[in-house]
Amino acid sequence: MSKIGGRPATIARDDILRAGRELGMRRLSVKAVAVRLGVTATALYRHVDGRWGLERLVGESILAELRLRDDPRHDLERHLLSFAFQLRAFVLEHPGLVTYLQLLFPRGDGGQRLLNTEVEALVRRGYEPAAAIVLSGAVASLTIAMTASEENSTAAEEADGDGLDRERQAVRDRLSRDDRLAGPSAALPEVPRPEYVRLLLTASIRGLIESCPPGRPVAEMVADLAATGEDL
Repeated sequence: MSKIGGRPATIARDDILRAGRELGMRRLSVKAVAVRLGVTATALYRHVDGRWGLERLVGESILAELRLRDDPRHDLERHLLSFAFQLRAFVLEHPGLVTYLQLLFPRGDGGQRLLNTEVEALVRRGYEPAAAIVLSGAVASLTIAMTASEENSTAAEEADGDGLDRERQAVRDRLSRDDRLAGPSAALPEVPRPEYVRLLLTASIRGLIESCPPGRPVAEMVADLAATGEDL
């Protein structure tokens, strides 16, 4: 946007959202949006509450596009795994969204709708609402953490793929010189990233279901887990 008749161009909240979506969550900042719109940062502050308000505006707009599919034929484990992979795929399609989700969730209507959708799916499978919130939050947190690792790895490859390959080779060389680790590490199979993520998520989900089966009060589950921790 440019000045008209010597006066600063006016902007609307929709202009900020459009510019923010064009930049993407990874490059999003008040300064970047202001530059893209051709206005000062002060002009944005009339519509959004600084960085936090800008992130929430754009992040929730993106989350509003995620529609979780719940196949009624899926048992609990398959349902949670499907939920995790749907979330992972969507986050990977929107670089930078994972950081928004890691910080605090839900931060707006989009995130709250997703939480309600998953809680309702778990209630249909026998959970009390409080336990459903805990279980869905745990699976989402694990998925987001794994996806953040994937995104960081992808960003490193894009920035300096040759350098990352050298670092990986240096790690393999170091392990090969270790008397204890050389044999076991050489015997490990090469597991593609999607299969590795599925392996970790499946194992984690099975453990969560065992600790928090349908019908078990969430307070009882938390008490048992706390008691286990006291022995460590």
